[in-house]
Amino acid sequence: MCGIAGFYNFNLSTEDKAYTLRQMLTRIKHRGPDESGIYLSKAVGLGSVRLSIVDLATGTMPLSNSNDSLWIVFNGEIFNHIELREELLAKNHTFKTHSDTEVIVHLYEEYGPEFLNKLNGQFAIAIWDKNKQELFLARDRVGIRPLFYTTVGDAFIFASEIKSFLEFPEFRPKISAKALSEYFTFWTTLSSNSAFEDVFELPPGSYMTINANSKTIKTYWELPITKPNDYKYNTLEEASEAFESLFTDAVKLRLRADVQVGAYLSGGLDSSITTSFIKKILPDNLRTFSIGFTEKDFDESSFQNIARDYFKTQHSSITCSPKDISENFKDVVWHSEAPLLRTAPAPMSLLAKSVRDQNIKVVITGEGADELFGGYNIFKETKIKLFWAKDPQSKYRPLLLKKLYPYIPQISKANNTILKLFFGYKLNETTSPIYSHLLRWHNTSRINNYFSKDYKEAIQNYNPILEIEKQLETKFKDLDYLTKAQWIELNFFMSKYLLSSQGDRMAMANSVEGRYPFLDHRVIEFCMNLNPDLKLNGLNEKYLLKKLMKDRLPESILNRPKQAYRAPIQSAFFQETCRPI
Repeated sequence: MCGIAGFYNFNLSTEDKAYTLRQMLTRIKHRGPDESGIYLSKAVGLGSVRLSIVDLATGTMPLSNSNDSLWIVFNGEIFNHIELREELLAKNHTFKTHSDTEVIVHLYEEYGPEFLNKLNGQFAIAIWDKNKQELFLARDRVGIRPLFYTTVGDAFIFASEIKSFLEFPEFRPKISAKALSEYFTFWTTLSSNSAFEDVFELPPGSYMTINANSKTIKTYWELPITKPNDYKYNTLEEASEAFESLFTDAVKLRLRADVQVGAYLSGGLDSSITTSFIKKILPDNLRTFSIGFTEKDFDESSFQNIARDYFKTQHSSITCSPKDISENFKDVVWHSEAPLLRTAPAPMSLLAKSVRDQNIKVVITGEGADELFGGYNIFKETKIKLFWAKDPQSKYRPLLLKKLYPYIPQISKANNTILKLFFGYKLNETTSPIYSHLLRWHNTSRINNYFSKDYKEAIQNYNPILEIEKQLETKFKDLDYLTKAQWIELNFFMSKYLLSSQGDRMAMANSVEGRYPFLDHRVIEFCMNLNPDLKLNGLNEKYLLKKLMKDRLPESILNRPKQAYRAPIQSAFFQETCRPI
């Protein structure tokens, strides 16, 4: 795991280029504290800071192919690099190292951009082709690793994090009013925009080529969409067998490293499943980590202890107070590089720090299971509202919503009238492609009312909810309600918020690499081919996973009520004991 940065068509002296590139790398040294390196030519500069995990001795970057015609910097892991190396050796490629980075550059030499379809991994890649005088950038299928770019004058610059651009001459960051409107509606932006004007994110599943004549972006992978008559897996038996085999391999691949690999164990179903599969593959000496809260409404320590005792792992746990959140929140925003509407990233940063303090560089986590197996309450909420919309005057149907939020007294104790007022927003607009998210986004968008006059004038009449509704109207035709809601979560929320603010950024801020077996692209494609009833059966989320793991997990974890990961907000910022940021 590393951080990368570089530029194309930056016309300064070699000395000035080297200084600029090293300064850009300094801004992201937390992503790679073990070593750094740069490559410079007349046209391009490539730089890398490295967190050494595979081939500790000889995996230094930048790295080239055999004749030095291709140079690469790379952030991430290619989990199937051993198999790909064998394929390349059979085609007479020769290697200087045992690193996955060198495998990538040889794959590019052999197959061109099509090589991306062969990779199983999480990555941001930059390759300079000396013969073509062309820069190639690519990002993994679901956007686990970040990659940003912008232009300053005639120069094109890129980096793992936007803060690297602050070291580039004449770069002047400016907050985008339009992006803010989107953040304060969706918690993220709709497209490749960032929070800053003219700073963009290379979309997941895409690659870019830059040369003297053009700059093009192409998509090599998209989230598959399956229509109701085309589900591949319709029975529990066939789906369980296929998932067991697939997920075992996904976990096995993510255990590959030349350093010790740990795991998060939150006490929830997802992390318990990943831990169970890890223990099956490597029965001994698994290090696990968790975080609890001093406030009981947020704390899951009792379930974490049950999981720890069941799996008999070498477990470490820390406790987070509201004061811990308030004191660390400034750094959390700095690393996330985006407006935040929740405090949830702060405890994740503290958890990653505790992992690094134990000299562990890699952790396996359960991200993606909620999105892929119907785990979020928003999926159940949608199902209930569709049922309610068939009889809008019903006194009883809206009462089903109380079952979803037993941990929120304002909902669990609400009467019929209050439930209708809160959840009844656009109840009958069931044909909307974004029906599942209309209420959530409408409520969040009220923050836009607090913008200053200048920002309101800059935004003008832009309505991001209407914008997304237009985009998805044709794409979502004839899809079931769950597939539509999952597509929105996976494409708009997971990469640009969950994996960014709570995943990559908080882990890498502490020089820790997260690995996510549920986000193996094969697992994603399998899940999007499942009959929805195998994901959300009635109001029973993750139905397939629960059936598969029966007798393999403690009953108290397997059948515990769904509780979303949350962190204190009010007590973190509005008590006398908290210091202002």
